[in-house]
Amino acid sequence: MTRSTPPRPLAVEELFPELAAFRGTTTRLHPRVGAPDVSMSSVGGPMLWPRDEPWPMCGEAHSRGRGRRPADIHREREILTRAWARDESGPTEEERRLLHELRRKHRLPEVSETGLLPLIGLAQLYAGEIPDLPAGPEGCDLLQVFWCPFDAHGPSGYGMLLHLRWRRSAEVGEVLASPPQPQVVGYDGYVPEPCVLHPEQVVTYPFAGLLPETLRVRIDAWDEALEEEAEQLSDDDAAEPIGYQYDVSIPPGWRVGGFASWHVTDPSPMDCLTCSTPMNLLLTVDSSEWDGGSISWKPLEEQGLPSHSFATPTQVGVGRGGELNIFACPADPRHPNRWSVQ
Repeated sequence: MTRSTPPRPLAVEELFPELAAFRGTTTRLHPRVGAPDVSMSSVGGPMLWPRDEPWPMCGEAHSRGRGRRPADIHREREILTRAWARDESGPTEEERRLLHELRRKHRLPEVSETGLLPLIGLAQLYAGEIPDLPAGPEGCDLLQVFWCPFDAHGPSGYGMLLHLRWRRSAEVGEVLASPPQPQVVGYDGYVPEPCVLHPEQVVTYPFAGLLPETLRVRIDAWDEALEEEAEQLSDDDAAEPIGYQYDVSIPPGWRVGGFASWHVTDPSPMDCLTCSTPMNLLLTVDSSEWDGGSISWKPLEEQGLPSHSFATPTQVGVGRGGELNIFACPADPRHPNRWSVQ
């Protein structure tokens, strides 16, 4: 089913003609729960992975023997979805008892902190289906993204670990039917629900903090004036004020290409650590497809649907409901990726 972004609530280039020079595009992926197969772009779906190629593993030393079972997480979500779709009373007493059991954490005393841990397949994207997907290495038409299901990496010991793989899909012979999976995970949000994608290319503009100062100051003043006007209205007349950041610049949700948002931290240079080339946004992994501040981006086809049921189809969680921006080197896509959590 097609997903269509509503027209923007204002023609921002008429207010700020200079923005035309910074206009870009991004592809909203619109993941929705479904049953993808290996031939499809997906989130949480089966990967087109060769049977004779080792599955990506985490080899960093960290605790990995205590957590929740992925099957229990999927089962819990299934029960909750069915219960809330049934009526507003939610789960029955019997279902609550089952949920309590499913939420238990399990210990695996036999698991070593230095053993290999299978990564979780997060997403795969076919270039022919995603208009704004940057070019990969020569001849590669498929990007596959994996992550470790524990926050235990990097200098802080609390960071994430990502693994990206480009490949030529036509060269994959027999597909690995049953990839290895972690027995337990440290965080539910690392376990995606299988989702099909409904790519849609839309116009986007840079994060305000990265615009020329004179233009940014004018946009900030305009935003503040709209907020003050909204505050002066009565509760009956009040509506969410339109803003540059949440209504016209960068859409929420999973998306490919375009501009990164820096709404949590100040903008940070993302230069390639190999060749120092400024990197481009490759993929944004978002905890929700929209929220109360970005409701204007909710697809036309889903206007009448409740947000609590449809705004988080992937069930992926980044930080405390944030987003992960993954960057790639335009000079050589084989160079290591960088990322930022917002």
